[in-house]
Amino acid sequence: MKFNKSAIKTLPQKVNHSTAVGILLSILLFIFIIIFAANDPLSFINLPGFVIVIGGTFAAIFLSYPLRDIKHGWKSLRLVFFYEDLNPQRDANEIVAVAQMWFNRDTLAIENIIDSINNPYLKTGFQLIVDKTPIEDILSLLKWRIARMRAKEKAEANIFYTLATYSPAFGMLGTLIAMTNMLQIIELKDIAGISNNMGTALVTTFYGLIMANLIFHPIAIKLERRTEQRIMIMSMIMEGITLIADRRSPSFVRETLKSFIKHYDDELKD
Repeated sequence: MKFNKSAIKTLPQKVNHSTAVGILLSILLFIFIIIFAANDPLSFINLPGFVIVIGGTFAAIFLSYPLRDIKHGWKSLRLVFFYEDLNPQRDANEIVAVAQMWFNRDTLAIENIIDSINNPYLKTGFQLIVDKTPIEDILSLLKWRIARMRAKEKAEANIFYTLATYSPAFGMLGTLIAMTNMLQIIELKDIAGISNNMGTALVTTFYGLIMANLIFHPIAIKLERRTEQRIMIMSMIMEGITLIADRRSPSFVRETLKSFIKHYDDELKD
């Protein structure tokens, strides 16, 4: 079996269509609110309330996490709009090709193609096999790589879960500030002042809820979903590496990976 080098090129970035649909529906929701649910669209624009929610939320997140974690979380935002073309069949084909080489004891052929592999997890597994590393050590390292990846990406998602927790809280803070101001002027019977503070009180809560439920929480869920997909692929690769190390026949490796892909096909597709 020939190794398909065209299958190991850098994975392309594709537009995440569910994110695009979500953004479109969010825009339609705001248009509906402005047209049908608001007497005055400008009543939803309140600079003090917006600053309280945004400023307070991000101040709290900087107090909660180290700057390095925040930078990683910010970089992960691109994965909400674009995602890697996860293709378990492509990885399975590479594994079967190497299984054929290893079964034929063609170690030199494997060494020649290892440097061409872009998937670092798969590359590590093949290199350990060529180095004749004990299977126990191979599995230990591969499992550790999965655990490390899960912990790193969970931390990125947790940043957005935390933002989703803080934003409604600061929305309530803005409400309390506006209500306090309103109580101070209520005896003066300043209708304009009372109305302005009442608007701020309500709009800040609105901002907090919108940011939590239409921005931060969905982003966190999207990142967690990506992690689940990657773990499924890595688990399949680990199984294939184990079979190769045991010198199982290429046909057995192929059928095993085929069953794995069939079982997880629905979960792997976005």
